[in-house]
Amino acid sequence: MGETLRTYSGLALAFMGDAVYSLYVSERIVRRANMSAAKLHAKVSKIVRAPAQAEALDRIESMLSDDERDAVRRGMNSKPEHKAKNATGYEYQKATALEALFGYLFLEGRNDRIDELIDVCIGE
Repeated sequence: MGETLRTYSGLALAFMGDAVYSLYVSERIVRRANMSAAKLHAKVSKIVRAPAQAEALDRIESMLSDDERDAVRRGMNSKPEHKAKNATGYEYQKATALEALFGYLFLEGRNDRIDELIDVCIGE
């Protein structure tokens, strides 16, 4: 992990990763089908909710490098100020960890790796 990124909190990485994950998932869904914004939103929401993100982390965990695992660990160990409405505490922790990973990758400029992992996360 880059020295500068080592100083970022897990929550800062997750904050960035939340936007990155949502954007990449949205891009994949829009490219699959031209549909109403309401339908697009419903499809994306199912994928970016905490329980689905927790499952996505399970799918990619064995693919991660040591630096990527470190970003996940920092996200898992963070203490978010709020809780998810429709997820267990553990699912929310894992979702935060996934978001921290994508925040880390984005800040490292590793867009190809993001593409690779997003495909596995959403089953493409």
